[in-house]
Formats: sequence, structure tokens, C-alpha cells
Amino acid sequence: MAVLNNIQALTHALDLAMEKHQNVIVYGEDAGYEGGVFRATVGLQQKYGEERCFDAPIAEATLVGTAVGMAINGLKPVVEIQFEGFSYPIIQQLFTHVARMRNRSRGRFTCPMVIRMPMGGGIRALEHHSEAMEAMFAHNPGLKVVIPSTPFDTKGLLLAAVESPDPVLFLEPTKIYRAFKQDIPDEYYTLPIGEGYKVQEGTDVTIVTYGAQVGDCEKAIEHLKGEGKNISVDLIDLRTIQPWDREMVIESVKKTGRLIVVHEAVRSFSVAAEVIATVNEKSFEYLKAPCARVTGYDIIVPFDRGEHFHQPSVQKIVVKIKEVLDYQF
Repeated sequence: MAVLNNIQALTHALDLAMEKHQNVIVYGEDAGYEGGVFRATVGLQQKYGEERCFDAPIAEATLVGTAVGMAINGLKPVVEIQFEGFSYPIIQQLFTHVARMRNRSRGRFTCPMVIRMPMGGGIRALEHHSEAMEAMFAHNPGLKVVIPSTPFDTKGLLLAAVESPDPVLFLEPTKIYRAFKQDIPDEYYTLPIGEGYKVQEGTDVTIVTYGAQVGDCEKAIEHLKGEGKNISVDLIDLRTIQPWDREMVIESVKKTGRLIVVHEAVRSFSVAAEVIATVNEKSFEYLKAPCARVTGYDIIVPFDRGEHFHQPSVQKIVVKIKEVLDYQF
């Protein structure tokens, strides 16, 4: 058992993947010698050589285009994009080739690859360094979208992504890269893509979230307990945005009758919008209050001094929980 933060869990998972699967190739801008902008790939080039872990030019579209050729010829590329906000150039390759390969070839070919990207705010970064674009990727059929919230999940989900026969976008919240550590097993293990995780059981309200906001929601629940509020919360970490665990969410809402979705991405056309629409379709008659959401605003992510106004905060979540619980038809 090792005590690791999320960055260390990433490095550990990549090391195990390269050791077990000889076809795994890791590359990206500064991913070789330097070990990546956040040092997630540190030491891998020294251990596995320049043919299996190397630096790529500053040309994101080329990084993914090259991965297409590798993937359909038997390799398993694990590509690092330095920030999610730099992913716009890869969209042509991603949406027109990567996501469509299985359908285009009528199932004869897949395009198995992992594209890793730091996502979200919270580190006082520059423009294009704090985007949360998971809904845009999830909207495009043919792509799996994963967002871990703990070192244990990071390792298990990344190894599952490596084993996936189809392409996986692995989005890593920068805010929690080094925020805390956790005991995780030393051995190789995977977690199922598409299954949520029940962080805690409750009966009064369901909160659905993922990534860095899982910790914010836990703090909000503790804050309410500190106020003497006897509130029982069913807290669900989606872990995977596409496919997402509809059954777990619907069963939870049937139990609690109330739903709040929390994420930092902008509100309109978002994951929260999809979750709430699905709950309305599948369990409307169980609702005791309108479904609610705590999200970022429909704006470009502000620079560092205004970033905290945009992101969900513990206090915003606390206020929304009270509002939903106090609602009367």
C-alpha cells in the first residue's frame, strides 16, 4: 500500500501500464525528458527508453493524428495535452476520425487510445489553462470521458482506460493534483468505466458531482453538520461523464426526491442539464422539489483574480442544499 497524491497515482499507473502492455506509447509536449508540465510522466523515459516515452512538438492536432495511425496499427498511444484549453486544435482529428473509426469501418477497426488532459481551474492559471469542457466531448458519440476525483480512482480508471478498446478522454482536475494523498494498492487494478461511486448514503437529497467538486460537496455537508443541520445526503461521484451511471442517479432520486448537480463547467448545455433532463424523464413523479444545479457561469473562465467568482464554492453548495430542502410546492 502506498500513500500517493493524484499526480503520483498517474505516474504509478502509467508505469504499471507500460510494464504490462508492451504496446503502450506515452508522449506529449515535454512528456519525455522533463516528465510533462505537471511531472505526471517523470522517470518513464529513463525507464522505458525514448521509443516508448518521448517529447512531441507543439502541435496538438499532430499529436492526436499520429495517435490514430499508431492505434489502428496495434499500438496503444497515451497522449498528454498540456491543458484542456489547448485541445481545440485536436477536435478535427478527434471528432472526424478518432470517435468514428469503429462506426466507419463497420466494427472492423477501433481506435484505442487515451488522451490525458489537465482540466478546470483553481490554480490561478492563465487564459486557456482553466477550461472545463467535458460536456463538449461527451456530446460527441464514440468517445468515453473520464474524470477522477481521488488517487485511488485515478490509478484504477487510467488503467481501465488503457485497456479500453475504444478511445478515452482522461480529464484530470488540476485543482486536486497535489491537494491530498490517499492509500492505494501497489498492484495493478482497474475500475469500471461507466459506473458511479456512492461517496455516502443519505435519504434527504441527492447530490451528483465529479472531479474537484466532490471534495467541495463533502465540505458543504460537513459545514451543514457544523450548523447543527441534521441533513442526510446521498452523494454520488459520477467518475465517468460518458457513459454515465444513469441507474445509480435515478435510483437515488427515487429514494430522496431531490436532486442537485454540481460542477465547475458552464451551465448551459452542460452535464448538469443532461442529468436533470434524464431524471425528469425517468423519475419525475418522485420529485419533491425542482432539480437544481450549482455550476460555473456562461462566461469565459476569468483570470486568476476573478476565478473564484466563477467556480462553485462550498458556500454556494450549502445555500443550494438549504434552498432545495426548504422548497414547498
